[in-house]
Amino acid sequence: MRNTPVISIIDDDDSSRIGTASLVRSLGFVAHAFPSALLFLESEQLTESACLISDVQMPGTSGLQLQDDMHARGHDIPFIFITAYPDDRIRAQAFARGAVCFLSKPFDGETLARCLDIALKNHARKSE
Repeated sequence: MRNTPVISIIDDDDSSRIGTASLVRSLGFVAHAFPSALLFLESEQLTESACLISDVQMPGTSGLQLQDDMHARGHDIPFIFITAYPDDRIRAQAFARGAVCFLSKPFDGETLARCLDIALKNHARKSE
């Protein structure tokens, strides 16, 4: 079992995905990045991830659809949503489904670090 939490990033925007993964690694986590929800769902990170950072709007499966799919599969992994197009209705839907944070791009490392801390503490409590 790993001591360092695995964080999976799902974002169809290459620069955002690479930048977020780099930021997550700089915060001391293991980061795996995926350009689509489908590729994440087909990966071994599906069961290894301690937290997901997902873009809201992506071709194919959206971030909210991914969150629903994860719940349907019985995976209770905390979600942090990121978006370039903040929308109060989507934000409300994300939080109603259990999202930990909803960040507008660009976001800073301190904000993401706080969100990851909350997500991982909440996940650890649920796992006890």
